[in-house]
Amino acid sequence: MQKLNVLGSVLYIVAHPDDENTKLIAWLANGKKVRTGNLSLTRGDGGQNLIGPELGDALGIIRTQELMEARRIDGGEQFFTRAVDFGYSKNAAESFEKWGKQEVLSDVVRVIRTFRPDVIITRFAPDRSAGHGHHEASAILAEEAFDLAGDPKAFPEQLEQGLEVWQPRRLFFNGSTWWKKDLADIAKSDPDWFSVDVGGYDPLLGLSYTEIAGRSRSMHKSQGFGAAETRGEMLEYLKLVKGDRPKTKDIFEGIDMTWGRVKGGDVIRSLIGDLINRYSVVEPEQSIERLAQLETELDKMCSSFSDCWWAPLKSKVVRDLLRNCAGLIVEANSTSSFVASRDSIRASFASVQRSAVPSLTLSMFMAIDRRVSKSMNRLAQHSP
Repeated sequence: MQKLNVLGSVLYIVAHPDDENTKLIAWLANGKKVRTGNLSLTRGDGGQNLIGPELGDALGIIRTQELMEARRIDGGEQFFTRAVDFGYSKNAAESFEKWGKQEVLSDVVRVIRTFRPDVIITRFAPDRSAGHGHHEASAILAEEAFDLAGDPKAFPEQLEQGLEVWQPRRLFFNGSTWWKKDLADIAKSDPDWFSVDVGGYDPLLGLSYTEIAGRSRSMHKSQGFGAAETRGEMLEYLKLVKGDRPKTKDIFEGIDMTWGRVKGGDVIRSLIGDLINRYSVVEPEQSIERLAQLETELDKMCSSFSDCWWAPLKSKVVRDLLRNCAGLIVEANSTSSFVASRDSIRASFASVQRSAVPSLTLSMFMAIDRRVSKSMNRLAQHSP
């Protein structure tokens, strides 16, 4: 619910599954409560597998799922490009030759225009200090895409497909004392470097962000990456590469991350404030009516104002909260493990609602089969 009142976003860009800094992602998504994405150029299909015989495309599927599981834990969202991991690359030029630089660059621009981050962070530097050619290439592409995403002349076909140009405010490089031992001292004197403490404790979650990060990183099982759940202060270092320099040590300084950035947002902000203040931990179903009112107001925004980017995103969160506050669980099971397009499949549905309030109608089933609708009659009239 607290995230509903935060309208900021960060995109973290890496080359492979396991490159991402889960400590920083967990802190951004849960501590700063901003919408956080991770863009991996490849799916790791050129690597090794420590848990089974799958290699190549099959390994890419495994590592894709590992990334998705990691994001479910740390609160981020996951994106990819068409770049194929072909193992070790000596330099960025070799990577671009095999990938097709413009094709992958267009993918990075597309993700930026789709996700619309206020801040972009790269894991690697755009030079040989990145070690792996794919790493170096990921930083080069991020910096170029930072400028091109806001240029209507760049990849205009994306605009014809319904996307809009988007210019992020800042781009940072996430340095590490692993590569540069004296980075902590450099950050104290160099104004281009910013430090953030990602080791904070969240009393609502009962975990520190680094504990969450350890669990998230441990999802990279095919690479044997079991990570410790550390506690206490943990500094991360960010170097400003592009964009306006923050006037303070806050990397989000000057970026409006409230409903004040959206026309008509004052009403929404007030409703969310009331929702949070009245929330009952032991009786979450008491929030259902206020959540329904909030969803109605969010839906009105898109009919009233042309810029309603955040309204549908937050409306989806509200729908999730409606289900959670009602304690609603719906399961679908089938004896078929797969089905072809335009074919049919038989599924059985089971639902449980664990709150005492009037139950919910799952309207999406009503157009499929009247028998399903009838079986769901015990779910009452309030639909999310």
